[in-house]
Amino acid sequence: MPAGIPSNRPAKIEDVARAAGVSIMSVSRVMRGVEGVSPAKRTEIRRIARKLSYSPSSVAGSLAAANSTLIGISMPTLFEAVFAEILDGMRGIFNKAGLQAIVETTDYVESFEEKWVERMIAWHPAGVILSGVFHSKTTEERLRNSGIPTLEIWDYTDTPIDMCIGVDHFSAGYEMGLHLVRLGYRRPAYVGVKLNKDPRAEDRVAGLSKAFSEVGSGIHANSRLADTASFEGGMKGTIEILNNTAPTPDVICFLNDHMAFGGTMECERRGFSVPDDIGIVGFNGLNINEVLSKRITTSVTPRTLMGATAARMLVARIYGAKTEEKILMPVEIFAGDTTKDTTKTGDTNT
Repeated sequence: MPAGIPSNRPAKIEDVARAAGVSIMSVSRVMRGVEGVSPAKRTEIRRIARKLSYSPSSVAGSLAAANSTLIGISMPTLFEAVFAEILDGMRGIFNKAGLQAIVETTDYVESFEEKWVERMIAWHPAGVILSGVFHSKTTEERLRNSGIPTLEIWDYTDTPIDMCIGVDHFSAGYEMGLHLVRLGYRRPAYVGVKLNKDPRAEDRVAGLSKAFSEVGSGIHANSRLADTASFEGGMKGTIEILNNTAPTPDVICFLNDHMAFGGTMECERRGFSVPDDIGIVGFNGLNINEVLSKRITTSVTPRTLMGATAARMLVARIYGAKTEEKILMPVEIFAGDTTKDTTKTGDTNT
């Protein structure tokens, strides 16, 4: 038995990858006859596998064959339109490729995601999609060592597990903060879900805070009463802000547009004029803006396009074709009717 491999156990795929100086995914592709590895390296990997007497598990192989069309998708929740629209973008691409998706929700809990990943690995799916780039170390290591094509979506990192496509949430918050500063706002409040429940939202708040700190301000008030990012949650958070903050904030930023609508209704119920007395800002550019007479100022994210692009990336990786490993999607500011008129301030950022 070669050095480093105990004589009392058969060689594993990790042993072949280590000896060949390649990733486990590359060994998996070669052993499954999938493209994506150069002919020379393919020959070398097969030679090393023979030398180590490595052979894929027949049980694993049968499971992999049975689930070769399965895509496991992990989302934190389906109660937010964001993730439903991302899934909608994926659906047609996977259907055309003959792949079937199975979706699980984790409620933003890393341990739930970790257990789900273990189940997925045991099922040998064709690919796995995770929401965000914040995972437990165990989850990251298990997926990197599994050889299963893995894509992280909705958030962006330069060091993905395998591939990622998403937006820079800190930059999105920072750019909106700069926009509001240019409009003259100085006392921003924030309404969202429980602290640290949604790491992407926390990144946006950090970006927002940085922009205001640069003009000697900061987050004036903060409400985290809502468990779900709903109309009602936005209303309740606004009630807390308005009841307990003096002086009154000049603009309230919300986790998403649905919460922002709930906040708008509460402000107007109390006799505040939006935007003359108080500004309202959402996030995501949700479809509710299409039917409102007073459209919410928001950051527009390309959810459906992101889902479709992600699906194409994963399909390409599964079938051994070349594809991008990292894609940063744009976020655009929509200057709506719930903040000061940009034509009066000279700010034309849209």
